[in-house]
Amino acid sequence: MTAFSRGAAPGTPVSSDPLAVLGTLPGVPDSVDSVRQAVDRVYGHRVMRRRSNEVTSEAALRGARASAALAGADWPLEEVRRRSDFGADEESRTVGAALRLTAESGQLLSVWRQSPLQALARLHLVAAGGAVPDDTVGRPRRAGEPVAEEQLAALPLPDAAEVVARLDGLAGLLLAGSTAPALVVAAVVHGELLALRPFGSCNGLVARAAQRVVLIGSGLDPKSVCPAEVGHAELGRAEYLKGLEAYMSGTPQGMAQWIAHCADAVRLGVRESTAVCEALQRGAA
Repeated sequence: MTAFSRGAAPGTPVSSDPLAVLGTLPGVPDSVDSVRQAVDRVYGHRVMRRRSNEVTSEAALRGARASAALAGADWPLEEVRRRSDFGADEESRTVGAALRLTAESGQLLSVWRQSPLQALARLHLVAAGGAVPDDTVGRPRRAGEPVAEEQLAALPLPDAAEVVARLDGLAGLLLAGSTAPALVVAAVVHGELLALRPFGSCNGLVARAAQRVVLIGSGLDPKSVCPAEVGHAELGRAEYLKGLEAYMSGTPQGMAQWIAHCADAVRLGVRESTAVCEALQRGAA
C-alpha cells in the first residue's frame, strides 16, 4: 500500500480516485486556490505577453540552481550562469545534472502521459550523465544496492520489492487519470519519489524534475515560469525534510502538510518569476 492510498480519513471507503480524495483534505482546497491565484497573476503580467520565453529561460536557470542546492551544491546564481564545465567535481556534476533535468522536463510530456515509468527512467539517465555505472542507470534499484543520497539518508528506505510495487501503483494512478488538482498530483509524485528513492543516485533531482513535468503537463504552469524548486530551497532543507516526513507518515494530516508545503514552494517560485518580470519591465535584466 502506498502512502497516498492511505490519505483518506479512517473509515473512509476506498476511492477509485485516491488522488482526488487528497484534494479534499482539510486545508488543501485553500492551498490549491492560493496557488492558482498566484500563477494567474504572474501569467497576467504584461511582460509575459511579449517576453515569456525570457522569463521561462530565467525560471529554468533559477529552478535548476535551487534543485542543485537542495542536493548539496549551493552555488550562487551567477556562478551557475557563467559556468560551462560541470564535470570537474561532485558539486559541479550535481549542478550540471540539475540543468540537464530542467531542460529535459519540458520535452517529456508525451512520454510521461503514455508511460510515467519510462519518463522517470529517462530523467535518471539524463541526471546520471555517465557519472554512475551504466548497469544501474534508468532502472529501480535492486535488493542490496545502496542509495547515494546523503541529504535523505536519515529517512527510512523502502526495500527494492516495495519500490517496484509502489512505482507501479503510482504509474497506474497517473495513467488512469484523476480529477485531483495539478498541485495535488505534483505533490504526490514528488513526495512518493523522494520517499521511495527508486534509483541508486540523483533521486531528489529526479523527484523535483518530475514535479515540474506534472505542473507543465497539467496546464497549471504550461510555460514553466513558476519554479517550485526555488521555493523548496528558500523554505530550507529542514522544512523540506519535515514536510517529507509528514508525507511518509501516510496520515491525512501528514499528506495535507506536505501538499501545503509544496503549495508554499510554488507560490515562492511565482514570486521569483514576478521579480524577473519586473526587472525585465524596468530594463534591468
